[in-house]
Amino acid sequence: MKQQQQQQQKLFLIATFIFFLSSPTFTDGAGILSRIFDRTITASGNNHLSSGNSSSKYLTRDALWFNQTLDHFSPYDHRQFRQRYYEFLDHFRAPDGPIFLKICGESECGGISNDYLAVLAKKFEAAVVSPEHRYYGKSSPFKSLTTENLRFLSSKQALFDLAVFRDYYQKSLNARFNRTAADNPWFVFGASYSGALSAWFRLKFPHLTCGSLASSGVVLAVYNFTEFDQQIGESAGPECKSVLQEITHLVEERLASNANELKSLFGALELKIDGDFMYFLADAAAIANAYAIYVKEYYVKSFGANVETYNQQHLKNTAVNDDSADRLWWFQVCTEVAYFQVAPSNDSIRSSKVDTRYHLDLCKNVFGEGIYPDVDATNLYYGGTDIAGSKIVFSNGSQDPWRHASKQTSSPEMPSYIISCHNCGHGTDLRGCPQSPLVIEGDASNCSSPDAVHKVRQQIIEHIDLWLSQCRSSGRSSM
Repeated sequence: MKQQQQQQQKLFLIATFIFFLSSPTFTDGAGILSRIFDRTITASGNNHLSSGNSSSKYLTRDALWFNQTLDHFSPYDHRQFRQRYYEFLDHFRAPDGPIFLKICGESECGGISNDYLAVLAKKFEAAVVSPEHRYYGKSSPFKSLTTENLRFLSSKQALFDLAVFRDYYQKSLNARFNRTAADNPWFVFGASYSGALSAWFRLKFPHLTCGSLASSGVVLAVYNFTEFDQQIGESAGPECKSVLQEITHLVEERLASNANELKSLFGALELKIDGDFMYFLADAAAIANAYAIYVKEYYVKSFGANVETYNQQHLKNTAVNDDSADRLWWFQVCTEVAYFQVAPSNDSIRSSKVDTRYHLDLCKNVFGEGIYPDVDATNLYYGGTDIAGSKIVFSNGSQDPWRHASKQTSSPEMPSYIISCHNCGHGTDLRGCPQSPLVIEGDASNCSSPDAVHKVRQQIIEHIDLWLSQCRSSGRSSM
């Protein structure tokens, strides 16, 4: 009995390590984490926030609205929809201070979270504004999310949204301070998918921002993303990796002999498709009898993961509700970026059931015939990791599997930094450690090497300072 308990404790520690390593890097992009992250801070910060309350999970949750164009690429379609946004002006040096545009990504945007950007805003005396991504949260153009209605959901449309919002907000700010034709210096921030949007915004609209921070910015669309599992195995170490591989094998055996009993053990009986179930377990990184309680009590109940997220029947739901983000992000996955986290041909942790065919069948099953990710077109449009931009700073955590879809090579115009520590994962520069739930002001004290985080943050500060100064000296922010 004692030996069994020790083995369970060992497996639990391995699971916890792998879970926090990969928790911001879930199967459908970082989408699940973003939604869990948002639900976590919403639950703990529901009250409206007073100015200067550094212990609050949000800087503000007071929503504002404006009219956004539905289709930026049609000269004939002039329909609009209401898009939600937020502003935080407590540190703003009015009227000519910088404006930090924080991009909300693939989840509901419940406010401006109090991460490391709050520290930067105070340092640079900047306003912070944050628009919600089209279709997500309260910014849905349609009352039904049919595949036909989702045709305006793309990164290209989202980038144009940001440009239109930037123009709208600058004009409203000028009106507020009785200025004419003034242009504040702008700087754009984003993490994960929104980190990619941040880089792409500077690429496509360089005249509208002095620079961008692409925190864990996944700028490379990847069809078969085998590097994801390879990074997990490398970060786990040989012993942990071996245990996880053995457990995956045992689960596959039990799945073949008594699937319902096994799924019930994990509280996932509704996942009728075995591939969905194995995806769920791969994201939990906890797959054995000893982990069943851990998965149900911690990964699902405490951390906020939802079994339904992995259920293709759930993903078919076209109603606009609190869980719509699952369907919405999968649509973007199935049309633009893929990030199919398939099992490598050799030495994989992930089940072989989670293969390319599984993903393509999911896209077809959920959205219909003809829906598949045109990865080549996406990379041709943006450049992938050969992005030909300027004044974009990339930052990645050394243990983050998603860094393999980001730009990791530095150049004078696009510096790239790796934050090296044992628990430096997705968005560490903005979120600190662990990456979820929210760490106030992105405090790095819980990172295994706070100095590594501080060093990269100082370099980011120097780039922001330089590029804002160059904006001012060029007259772009003058009256």
